[in-house]
Amino acid sequence: MTQIELRGIQKFFGAVQVIKDLNLKIEDNEFIVLLGQSGCGKTTTLRAIAGLETIDEGDILIDGQAVQHLKCSDRDIAMVFQSFSLYPHMTVYENIAFPLRATRMSRSEVDKAVRGIAGVLRITDLLNRRPSALSGGDMQRVAIGRALVRRPKAMLMDEPIGALDAKLREEMRAEIKRLHLEQGSTTIYVTHDQVEAMSLADRIVIMHEGILQQVGSPSEVYSYPANLFVAQFVGSPVMNIAKAQVSEEAGSARVTVDGAEKGFAFPNELLGKIDRLKGANGSLALGIRPEGVMVEHQAREGFLPVEAQIIEPLGSYDIVDLKLGSQMLRARTRSGFVASAGDKVFARIDPTQAHFFDTKSGNSLGVRL
Repeated sequence: MTQIELRGIQKFFGAVQVIKDLNLKIEDNEFIVLLGQSGCGKTTTLRAIAGLETIDEGDILIDGQAVQHLKCSDRDIAMVFQSFSLYPHMTVYENIAFPLRATRMSRSEVDKAVRGIAGVLRITDLLNRRPSALSGGDMQRVAIGRALVRRPKAMLMDEPIGALDAKLREEMRAEIKRLHLEQGSTTIYVTHDQVEAMSLADRIVIMHEGILQQVGSPSEVYSYPANLFVAQFVGSPVMNIAKAQVSEEAGSARVTVDGAEKGFAFPNELLGKIDRLKGANGSLALGIRPEGVMVEHQAREGFLPVEAQIIEPLGSYDIVDLKLGSQMLRARTRSGFVASAGDKVFARIDPTQAHFFDTKSGNSLGVRL
């Protein structure tokens, strides 16, 4: 069992606070991804857990024991960096065996451990090669093997596949996930790539300017973003956000985005939910993901006329920019559905996929239909 808990972590670099009152509990065998922009504090958090950075306040607990005063060598944690950091004069076998040489393991035990982890990583045929003869993906496998071979309490990964090309990154994502499921180690993974986060994580920890924004499963942070930052950081393409007003018209709710002459029809229950929020209608933002914008060629009830501006063909689907008044809505359509820029089509918003945010605080109002 390996649990890691962060309690009230504060970290300053001079006058700049890079981690602000961070509280997080990571369960045994959990795969956690720290996600955020460059400079948000995610790597500093990882290095603090590893013991490579000191903290100014708070507690770091591993299996219930405070470790913030322990050296990194006493925390029984392995770390994999973006740079492969292999010893160039050693073979793959020697690189993986290196951490075990400091222990009192016999030569036969070392050999068994090295070949065992090489089999798991599918690099047995590379054991006699030196790093200069390996591809980027193979070098990262060796770096992971060297970290895993001594079976640490937890594995920390700092953008380990960020330097690889797109195809290798896709392959290594699958390898890292498979390895985690086979080994069952508690893993903390840092990335700024939300595709990596969504595909790997049991839970995603989203950070911005040193502050934890939201913790949840990939589906939770995608479908129920806690605030505007999460809504526009998670998802590709990002969520449409526009200031809006909710009004009553002909017995139903009408949501009108700024710059548009007409509004979208919504169920009447929206009026009551917005009214209960004590004036939130004055600082309201509507959020809708591209798949929540429905497009038709012919006029239909509830659909508003729009003009296609830019079409991005992405294989099995297209992303189409639609001009609604002075606003732009991005919609996801099947491939080729909108033939060309300038076409007149009709769009509406799926009320069940709409989000509402307070533009002053940025927080979600928690209104869903």
